[in-house]
Amino acid sequence: MINYINGNILLKKDKFVILENSNIGYKVFVSRKTALTLPEISENLKLFCFHNVKEDASDLYGFKSYDELEFFETLLDIHGVGPKAALEISALGPLEKIKDKILAGDVKIFGEIPGIGAKKAMTIILELTGKIKMLDGAKLKGGSDAEDALVQLGFSHQQAKEALKTVDPKIKSTEERIKLALKNLGR
Repeated sequence: MINYINGNILLKKDKFVILENSNIGYKVFVSRKTALTLPEISENLKLFCFHNVKEDASDLYGFKSYDELEFFETLLDIHGVGPKAALEISALGPLEKIKDKILAGDVKIFGEIPGIGAKKAMTIILELTGKIKMLDGAKLKGGSDAEDALVQLGFSHQQAKEALKTVDPKIKSTEERIKLALKNLGR
């Protein structure tokens, strides 16, 4: 697997760059934000990479920092988020810098990313909220994790409690409890 490339820029486009390393040109997809900050052609560039191998393709996604790469990999674990969307989201900044907006349920942070509507943004925020809590060991004030997540999505504590009461208590997964509660809340 390719995890890092250091080479000279042969070609720059809006969505990718071709880097030459040992007389081999590597096409590396980058976010629009990263593409705007790349050095000039024939200058040196170092990128952390995610090598995405599929049945019909082998793509490289490049990041200027390891934090962006880690955030990208976290995003790939979210249902419905593919590499292209994860690439653009990861360029918003490292997880630490956008954590407060995610915990506040701010769907506007994904507003400029093509293909991310309000519903997908809510799903991403919901799943990232759980991941942030697991990474931090942090817990929002009051209630269960599921209740806290619903409150972060804009529901009152009372609405969240009522919706969670209708969820089968045998279901232990916080994410599953939240999904079922959202269905009960009409979302």
